[in-house]
Amino acid sequence: MAHHQSAKKRIRQDEKKKVHNKYFTKTMRNAVRDLRAISEKDAAAVEYPKVVSMIDRLAKKNLIHKNKAANLKSKLAAHISKL
Repeated sequence: MAHHQSAKKRIRQDEKKKVHNKYFTKTMRNAVRDLRAISEKDAAAVEYPKVVSMIDRLAKKNLIHKNKAANLKSKLAAHISKL
């Protein structure tokens, strides 16, 4: 285990960041799931910009890859247009 004070502090910080990042990624996944569950086109079109904003913020912070963000947004847009 780490013996230096700075290494111990880094471990504490990393644990806090892990919990923080996990919360936001899980929230995004739940939002995507809820958007896919909506069956009315109007309701989905209202919800879509909020979910896209959430996805973009996570991609900007490198919590998800930028290509994954693009794929999610594309699939959601296609899903809404099919409704």
